[in-house]
Amino acid sequence: MQETQMTAQTSEKMGEAATPSGNGQRPAADRQRSQVPDPEVPEKLTRRRFTAQYKIRVLKEADACGEPGEIGALLRREGLYSSHLTTWRRQREQGALCALAPRKRGRRPVSRDPWKDRVAELEREREELRKRLTQAEKIIEVQKKISELLGSSTLGQPRTGNR
Repeated sequence: MQETQMTAQTSEKMGEAATPSGNGQRPAADRQRSQVPDPEVPEKLTRRRFTAQYKIRVLKEADACGEPGEIGALLRREGLYSSHLTTWRRQREQGALCALAPRKRGRRPVSRDPWKDRVAELEREREELRKRLTQAEKIIEVQKKISELLGSSTLGQPRTGNR
């Protein structure tokens, strides 16, 4: 009887409902509730970045492992994959610490030459001025044709009040 009361008290402390059998098992309804997946969508995960010191520390620990299963335990403890160790070892062989430093992903930034920028700006400006010149030449041409149609004799003579 005393064991049943103790089991009921400890199971209530652990958040479990006491069962009549006293075996500490959760009822089926509680088990089903805990198996329902969380409907909340987690926010987008970010890529993990490892520092060079961390990589070196893990590699030293992995190199010190001699017993079977020790490396697996290390990987589980650190939350890593064996491919991490392979990649980091290869990087260490190629250039020690500088190869282990985290690198930025993606395209390399293009170095901007200020002279090239200035030349491009001047070429754009020249093209704009050429367009304006062409437009002004067309306007002058149209004005010449209009003056020819109206008669060039009226252009050079002063106007009189009566026509």
